[in-house]
Amino acid sequence: MKRAAPVFAPPVAPLDVRLMNGTTVALFAAFAGMLLAAGLGWLGRQPVFSLKAVRIDSEVAHSNAVTLRANVLPKLTGNFFTLDLVRARAAFESVPWVRQAVVRREFPDSLRVTLQEHQAVAFWGPEADARLVNSFGEVFEVNQGDVEAEDLPLLNGPTGQAALVLTGYRLIGPLLEQLDTSLTRLELTGRGSWRGWLEGGAVIEMGQGSPAEIQARVRRFVATVTQTASKFGRDLESADLRYGNGYAIKLRGVTTVEAGAPRGRK
Repeated sequence: MKRAAPVFAPPVAPLDVRLMNGTTVALFAAFAGMLLAAGLGWLGRQPVFSLKAVRIDSEVAHSNAVTLRANVLPKLTGNFFTLDLVRARAAFESVPWVRQAVVRREFPDSLRVTLQEHQAVAFWGPEADARLVNSFGEVFEVNQGDVEAEDLPLLNGPTGQAALVLTGYRLIGPLLEQLDTSLTRLELTGRGSWRGWLEGGAVIEMGQGSPAEIQARVRRFVATVTQTASKFGRDLESADLRYGNGYAIKLRGVTTVEAGAPRGRK
């Protein structure tokens, strides 16, 4: 029967020796870190790494070089290594018409920036001013003189509801174009009631509900209003779609209620 080979454990260093070795390693690591930080600091201060160029990748229609230089460059502090990219992005996004910016370093002395501009689809507010709504339903402000699209519709509603009102406009507008007119203004009141204005000045009361519910009422209205109005040969002055199974219209000089429409309103 074979005997097991003896196992010898390595001697354990005394506690004070182990503490001394650990302290030495920690001090060496700290010293190396300080040297590295000092070296990087010295390297970062060299003129070769000063920012010399900002390159814009994307094509922009409103943010020209003069505007970017005036609004952004004073806010860019530091060099290639020390520049705060988060603050740099915020500086670009503070420029009128800029919705989003992506900022990247380009060794050794440049920034490369990709800009996404707002695409204005409507004015926002009680009256057409410098506030606009972009294609994402976000409200943004620009200089009054920069607004060139005067044919944009006017949307209005409670604070934070621009996206909802834009959704309503996109659902209702194409339907009303079947009447050879256009929806020039759409409003959502604080009580949740929808009201629209047509190109000729006619006002349409649509009542309360979701954009889909309002769309259904407008579709019913569009399907029959031409026949009703043609009987009198008059232009539409106003319409009330808040009836359960019909609508009421007012023509220039004539008032009528669609047959079968109960008095209850929404």
